[in-house]
Amino acid sequence: MPNTRPTTQRLALTVAVAAASLAPLGAASAKDLQTLVVAGGCFWCVEADFESVPGVVEAVSGYTGGHTDKPTYKQVTGGNTGHYEAVKITYDAEVVGYQRLIHLFFRSIDPLDAGGQFCDRGSSYRTAIFVANDAQRAIAQAELDAAQKALGKPIVTPILDAAPFTVAEDYHQDYYKGGGWVFTRGGPKSQVDAYKFYREGCGRDARVRQLWGTDAPFVHHRE
Repeated sequence: MPNTRPTTQRLALTVAVAAASLAPLGAASAKDLQTLVVAGGCFWCVEADFESVPGVVEAVSGYTGGHTDKPTYKQVTGGNTGHYEAVKITYDAEVVGYQRLIHLFFRSIDPLDAGGQFCDRGSSYRTAIFVANDAQRAIAQAELDAAQKALGKPIVTPILDAAPFTVAEDYHQDYYKGGGWVFTRGGPKSQVDAYKFYREGCGRDARVRQLWGTDAPFVHHRE
């Protein structure tokens, strides 16, 4: 029976060297990951907007702010749960800051509309910012004041305390870049085209452009 100890020792040494060489690299590339939660109407659109921002790691669709435990999409859009369609945004704070993201958020929505957003009406489509601490609240309030001054009209988007966040069903995640096929009012379309068809038909970009003009970053990003 052959002696396997030298081979085992060499393997262990190789693993140890590899681990040692990767440790400094991991430390050097570590990110300052933080999160924020916002509600801006259709969560597909909020995901699509913020995943285009450098420094954003991911945006996850979900539900928050209501009184139903583990709500479903049907329950939330039914309007009886108190939940908002919301998005949890994870970002690298070394690349993009909380203030910048809130600034972009206001300019991606209609913060004058208390009844929903664009073609999506009802309580689940209202806008809101959910803050986890006093520092976030102060920044969000300052950006709200700046947005109100820019528009010259009262902002109705509330700043609320953070609440439990329930991740939405799998089929809602990254809907805007999905690979399936969907039957729409315009006929069968790829999921990507169905999302574009919905977004244009809902008037989101047209209204944001009307409100914010050249300060509407996500509208111009797609043009």
